Amino acid sequence: MPLFSVSPMPRRRTPRVGFVSLGCPKALVDSERILTRLRAEGYEVAPTYEAADLVVVNTCGFIDAAIDESLEAIGEAMEQNGRVIVTGCLGAKPERILERHPHVLKVTGPHAYEDVINAVHEHLPPQHDPFFDLLPPQGIRLTPRHYAYLKISEGCNNKCSFCIIPSLRGKLASRPIDEVLREAERLVASGVKELLVISQDTSAYGADLRYRAGTWRGTSYETRFVDLARGLGSLGVWVRLHYVYPYPHVDEVIPLMAERRVLPYLDIPFQHGSPTVLKRMRRPAHAVNTLERIRRWRKECPDLVIRSTFIVGFPGETEAEFEELLDWLDEAQLDRVGCFKYSPVEGAAANTLPDHVPEEVQEERYARFMERAREISAKRLAARVGKRMRVLVDAIEEGVAIARSEADAPEIDGVVRIENAGKLKVGDWAEVEITGADDYDLSARLLA
Repeated sequence: MPLFSVSPMPRRRTPRVGFVSLGCPKALVDSERILTRLRAEGYEVAPTYEAADLVVVNTCGFIDAAIDESLEAIGEAMEQNGRVIVTGCLGAKPERILERHPHVLKVTGPHAYEDVINAVHEHLPPQHDPFFDLLPPQGIRLTPRHYAYLKISEGCNNKCSFCIIPSLRGKLASRPIDEVLREAERLVASGVKELLVISQDTSAYGADLRYRAGTWRGTSYETRFVDLARGLGSLGVWVRLHYVYPYPHVDEVIPLMAERRVLPYLDIPFQHGSPTVLKRMRRPAHAVNTLERIRRWRKECPDLVIRSTFIVGFPGETEAEFEELLDWLDEAQLDRVGCFKYSPVEGAAANTLPDHVPEEVQEERYARFMERAREISAKRLAARVGKRMRVLVDAIEEGVAIARSEADAPEIDGVVRIENAGKLKVGDWAEVEITGADDYDLSARLLA
């Protein structure tokens, strides 16, 4: 008796979206959310321009160099694919994009998730297939499996004279704490070993919600910075706090760091050490005696690592004010330091300030600042030689494990190189002894 043969139903070709993500980790989280939504609707993520039916470019628009990079990326996508949707911070200035690239399909602004999704739907309709379109609960991530960025809020209420973030991303809009903690829990369940907390102003978290309480795991937490640290600290993974302004209540987190509930690591954008420059910058908490607070923090938590960024050549900066910055840096002895030369940003209040510093003076001050920061970094790293520490492996390169310690955030800080990597894999924990140090990085040997 002949068997029945059933021809399979032809499956329509899955629409494919290419994605380019530029800018800061906050923009990366935006990209992850868009991709998660698209994947849930049946779209595939294309690895190349040629394989994509259209391309989404998530732009940065904070400074001129970032704008140029974004415009070049859009141009590359147009040349290689021709069907491009633009989103992100530069999307808040659509005229800048359309002037250079008038034939893009759509321009949307920052964190405009629905607008991006609708634009993709318009130009590449979804073909949802419930049998194939399954997603893990943590969604699509663009970071390695062992760490993830946790975005707790959007926007900023500060009015720093050199910054246009509030005009791009709006005022502070915090996510309810129970929602954030549930997301963190899902990430840890998926294998994440390090949570990097990001926002525009992490220590202001919850102020817009009047610190409204939420319940997680049967416990009530207020939507505020300290409660967030306590909740995340109960998950048993590294918790790293970024973009923290030195408001007084930051003091309350230091005991949690001393107890290792969260990493003894603070990313604080001090920006300058001169009170008069900080006043012109309109920095929050500029009148706070930060040096005294740093001393107090380190007394309470001796292992505390502080990273920061600074601006040299701000309008009106005198040689005496710059020397104040260097003196401040000598006193603060920060572990990780980055520096930018001031550049005007379209729409920023600082553009109208008098006495802009000539480029050649900016260059000279930048070089002096970085040399001082390098000396401090080298000294502080040398003090770690001979110590034992736990590290997290990010990569294996020719038998050498590239890892990070508690003091190192991914991509922006130093690394720990383990020569005898053995069977270590990406995402592994390792116990090491520090054997050497240079200006910014450490070398180590793996302990049995």
